[in-house]
Amino acid sequence: MDLRTPRGVKDFLPADAEWKLELEQKIRTVFNKWGYQEVISPTFEFHDVLVQNGAETQQTYRFFDHNGELLVLRPDLTTPIARMVATRLKDEPKPLRLSYLANVFRYDDVQVGFQREFYQAGVELIGSSSPAADAEAAALAVTVFNELGVNNFNLDLGHTGYIHGILEECELESLRKRFWQLLLKKDLVGLKALTAESDLSEQTKKLLLKLPHFRGRESLLEQAYYSTENPRARSAVANLKEIYSYLDAYGLRDQIYIDLSIVKSLDYYTGMVLEGYVPSLGFTICSGGRYDQLGNRFGSGLPAVGFALGLERLMLVLENQGQRCDTAPNGILVLPRSWPDALRFAAAERSRKTRVEVDVQCLSETDAIEYAQQKGYSRVVIVEAGAVHTIMPAGCEGAGGC
Repeated sequence: MDLRTPRGVKDFLPADAEWKLELEQKIRTVFNKWGYQEVISPTFEFHDVLVQNGAETQQTYRFFDHNGELLVLRPDLTTPIARMVATRLKDEPKPLRLSYLANVFRYDDVQVGFQREFYQAGVELIGSSSPAADAEAAALAVTVFNELGVNNFNLDLGHTGYIHGILEECELESLRKRFWQLLLKKDLVGLKALTAESDLSEQTKKLLLKLPHFRGRESLLEQAYYSTENPRARSAVANLKEIYSYLDAYGLRDQIYIDLSIVKSLDYYTGMVLEGYVPSLGFTICSGGRYDQLGNRFGSGLPAVGFALGLERLMLVLENQGQRCDTAPNGILVLPRSWPDALRFAAAERSRKTRVEVDVQCLSETDAIEYAQQKGYSRVVIVEAGAVHTIMPAGCEGAGGC
């Protein structure tokens, strides 16, 4: 029997599981303060739901149930929530502010920060197309990371309309897709070669080659606006200017950058897109944007914007930055010399939310102290008939939290 786990999944042992749950609760609290209500979607959906929404890729995990129905493990949460809004929540007052914390599944190359089962936390603001809604999603993303103690977190804002506008000059859809893929992969060599062999205008060629370097502060938007005469691209810049003005009002200007080269692999983004990162990490730790057309495919027609952050990536960043604190010893190990008295004592302590373990191995006092230190208990308590004796494990005398 092979006792290894499949490639791309992992166990969370007690210390990591506890830390993950603490982070999730902090995230949940921030989302709730901003008016977002948590929803829980099924782990798997009908295959047809994902096909209908363009999410069918080689990265999905597919299987048949006993009735012959083709099912898919969810590769993201946005599509299931869009389905939920179009069906179960269609009569609720809009806009809807929904949040989630759940695992998703994608068949991808496994490396640091990239697993095949991973955990996401995110929000969806559904029913508003205003720049203020886009700014709220971006501001909430920054706020979450700030409140979790992540150092040097920055958020890049882009807009799909800018790139789409530039590429409108391409008469062939296949050529537009090739440019899109090269920008997605940040393949500057391939981009230069394809630009050279295309019959685009010299102005557009120059702009495409400059696009991967279009990253900076608000002043970049002025340059981007006058670099093209395409109405769609200019409208995208104007939209970003308005979003940026709201973010300035949030007081987050120093953490916001403009990056007009951002390209998303998911095909439902229609406007502003965002990516969050810390400079020391080689990949993004949150991602999202506006997706006004996804609801149409379910018959709801509602505009929406949202983002998701990766829990494992967040944990990696915090650990790299030294933000993971060792848990101070806490709780009680009870040695039951009188079981009725010991169980009453344990119940009383648990009612005060104290962590209590009752020994079932008949440990000696010496062994109990060693065990308590290994398990992180701050006290060993011997309960006899009518008497309670407390032993402090070595290293806990006078220590904070012991």
